[in-house]
Amino acid sequence: MADDNTSGTFPGWHGTTIIGVRKGGEVVIAGDGQVSLGQTVIKGSARKVRRLSPGGHDVICGFAGSTADAFTLLERLEAKLEATPGQLARASVELAKDWRTDKYLKNLEAMLIVTDGRDMFVITGAGDVLEPEHDVTAIGSGGNFALAAARGMMDSDRSAEQVARDAMAIAADICVYTNGRLTVETIKG
Repeated sequence: MADDNTSGTFPGWHGTTIIGVRKGGEVVIAGDGQVSLGQTVIKGSARKVRRLSPGGHDVICGFAGSTADAFTLLERLEAKLEATPGQLARASVELAKDWRTDKYLKNLEAMLIVTDGRDMFVITGAGDVLEPEHDVTAIGSGGNFALAAARGMMDSDRSAEQVARDAMAIAADICVYTNGRLTVETIKG
């Protein structure tokens, strides 16, 4: 089937690379700004990394996938965090459980990277709450490129932010659904 709108099918939104890096007592989540529809860049400056402060506890979230779906999930996560202040792991597991079992939520198409500076998780609609190995994780179209680049830099003198920025630059050079317009948020561990 053709990947354009002439066939009557929606070609689907693509784009986004999100990376999380923990190093030197800080955690950084960085995300690019590209949103593509088929072969066209619709927006180059979307903001897909957000800071939440439910109950006065800072949490940074990055999302890949459908924006409306991701915002729905971020609202749910914020509610879970308000119900369990300072317990990111518990709130993440509760969100993943709801996401997998709720009739409405299970149709949402997005992935999240979340951190409170202590813990960092990837949350998926399959019910996964994954803690990254090697203190690096990435999601989205260019996620594997960014992940590989960051893992190769973890033993260098670069800070967490510089590892994230450099890995995103490499992903943007390789993945056509990733650009270099970054949103970067940092939180102390």
